[in-house]
Amino acid sequence: MAVFNPYFPASYNPFQQAAMQQYQQVMQPQIQSNGGLIWVQGIEGAKSHSIGPGQSVLLMDSESNSFFIKSADTSGMPLPLRIFDYTERTVQSAPQAPSAAVNDTSVFVTREEFETRIAEIIEASKERIDTDAE
Repeated sequence: MAVFNPYFPASYNPFQQAAMQQYQQVMQPQIQSNGGLIWVQGIEGAKSHSIGPGQSVLLMDSESNSFFIKSADTSGMPLPLRIFDYTERTVQSAPQAPSAAVNDTSVFVTREEFETRIAEIIEASKERIDTDAE
């Protein structure tokens, strides 16, 4: 004989509710806390990492400064493992203008020195032309 209990609804079953909570906990997706990166130990770890058909994944090497791209075709056959090395690049500031070279006028000639040198070259070429003509 069923007994009416005003504190519990007729459809309440504590065992069913506990089983449902456990099922919901199992079905929740696992959130990766490493930022979505997959770390492997060397090339052997990359080779042994399994992926699904038609997928490509980036695998970071935890033992050296390299990473791998592992791919599989649509039938699930793995493609050749691609291996890359990486190095850190620093941001370079804008190149500074060499201010010392601009202010250094010792490498330039004055107009007077230029005119004198041109006159010497012209005189030397005239003498050479006269010598060649004889």
